[in-house]
Amino acid sequence: MNSSRNKANERIASLRSMLCVGLDSDPAKIPALFQSMQHPVQEFNRAVIRATRDHAAAYKVNTAFYESRGLAGMRDLEETLQALPPECLSIADAKRADIGNTSRQYAKAFFEAWPFDAITVAPYMGFDSLEPFFEYEDKLVFVLCLTSNPGSRDFEERIVEDGRPLYRSVLERVSAWQRNGNAGVVVGATKPGLLQELRRDAPDLFFLIPGVGAQGGSMQEAVSHGADPEGRSAVVNVSRALIFPDGEFSSVEQFEAAVNREAGKLHESMIGML
Repeated sequence: MNSSRNKANERIASLRSMLCVGLDSDPAKIPALFQSMQHPVQEFNRAVIRATRDHAAAYKVNTAFYESRGLAGMRDLEETLQALPPECLSIADAKRADIGNTSRQYAKAFFEAWPFDAITVAPYMGFDSLEPFFEYEDKLVFVLCLTSNPGSRDFEERIVEDGRPLYRSVLERVSAWQRNGNAGVVVGATKPGLLQELRRDAPDLFFLIPGVGAQGGSMQEAVSHGADPEGRSAVVNVSRALIFPDGEFSSVEQFEAAVNREAGKLHESMIGML
């Protein structure tokens, strides 16, 4: 089994937590107290990391919130990656895929230039577009399978020629494509019944489960339906509901305390299940 997957599973087992903290760090939403700092997003992310590191198994950096700000955003992404606890799984939520030579450069960017442990990718250009990612046998490749957004009905849930929804074909192909246990799928917590079904049929894949919190998914259902038979190999992402707590904050310490309380609640809800 590859080193990234082993690291994640060791962290899950030691903490009894599958919490993945989503760093969707929108500068327009971060508390005002960070806005006057020289590097607002970096300082905000560091505060979130300090507040959650005792509860988190993974961190997911949504690259769109960094790429949209050009070079300054890329510097924030790099500094954030360096600040992540080394014992936690680091995920680049980049949703990349293209023809083989382009995907090779994407893989090099997120696995070498920025040494993330894992990346999210889109499957619909087929295996040759994803093979460069799977060639990194000690990383994790999370393929979009059944996502948490309403638009998943447009393609992922559409019935294809064999009479099954398209996401079923994605699941089967990903299982066949993996090397050294380096494959995973993204399955939304907003569809708990289907999450349970997909986990039953793919016990050897690692699941990244978004949709808890602002999108309405249940943490308890995500953990109980998404974990493998040993209670491992899944992380449940929470972004906005965790990193943007309600209220006004007069100090970084006060903000961190609010985030820590919420992370503690999420962690506590999992301990009895793992």
